[in-house]
Amino acid sequence: MNLITLDEFIARTEHDLPDATGELSGLLRDIGLASKIVNRDLSKAGLVDAILGEANEINVQGEDVKKLDIIANNVLKKCLQNSGECCGIASEEEPDFVAFENRKNAKYVVLFDPLDGSSNIDVIAPVGTIFSVFKRVSPIGELCTIDDFLQPGYKQAAAGYVIYGSSTMLVYTTGDGVNGFTLEPSIGEFCLSHPAIKTPEMAKTYSMNQGNYNSFSDKVKNFVDYCQDNTDKKAFSLRYIGSMVADFHRDLLKGGIYIYPSTKDAPKGKLRLMYECNPMAFIQEQAGGKATNGKERILDIIPTELHQRTTVYIGSTKLVDMLEE
Repeated sequence: MNLITLDEFIARTEHDLPDATGELSGLLRDIGLASKIVNRDLSKAGLVDAILGEANEINVQGEDVKKLDIIANNVLKKCLQNSGECCGIASEEEPDFVAFENRKNAKYVVLFDPLDGSSNIDVIAPVGTIFSVFKRVSPIGELCTIDDFLQPGYKQAAAGYVIYGSSTMLVYTTGDGVNGFTLEPSIGEFCLSHPAIKTPEMAKTYSMNQGNYNSFSDKVKNFVDYCQDNTDKKAFSLRYIGSMVADFHRDLLKGGIYIYPSTKDAPKGKLRLMYECNPMAFIQEQAGGKATNGKERILDIIPTELHQRTTVYIGSTKLVDMLEE
């Protein structure tokens, strides 16, 4: 079998772009390295008490922090600072962005959710890492600023996620389609396994926390009622893991819609625009799908704060259109 590693694929695609200078490619390779380290630590989670369970901390989101949240955050932060291509990061686990003093000449900033769905760790369910890359707008040679991070999603230079499950897979886009790479443990390399991913336009699957039904808007309730209508055996299948990466990944490959609407407890939505919705929307659109907050395209939202929340309806185009209608 002819295996194409992530590094080889990046080098080939870079060669096809006459304006490519190598910085973004190097950054993607460094993110791949960080995810291998996180994957290694996750594989020990049931064996080593030092990395399993609560860290007895509350993050900026008001959520309980797992030990592995901190470990994954530190791994990504260190790898990106060492990469030479990243001038600063923003993390879901950090209260503010971090500018790297020793990387003032780097051209990119990275935002990430280091361990999405970390509440699943203790029950050995899939979790993931999500990342978003922007080209800086501040002057090269100076420290990066908040303006480098608060850019609308359509300006992303790259976005992707890593899912840690029965196997480990990295999926990313640079705006020219979506490709997936599965980690081959015997050689320690991500290898191309899902080239040119396209999500089906229609499917009979929806993913959401339906326990919040009574807090949904009438529009979302109507859609859920439609999905549950068993007339002529047309009822949809509900599939929900509780990790956006895992639910999104299944819908990306097989078709479906992922829904996280506003509720009484989260009137602005729960998911973070910059760390979750923007990168996933970029991937979804590049795979032929659609992502909206019910009023506008996710990638067109102008961010005003790093930890901004939003509602999101993302997945197969016909299903997103159906919900909006």
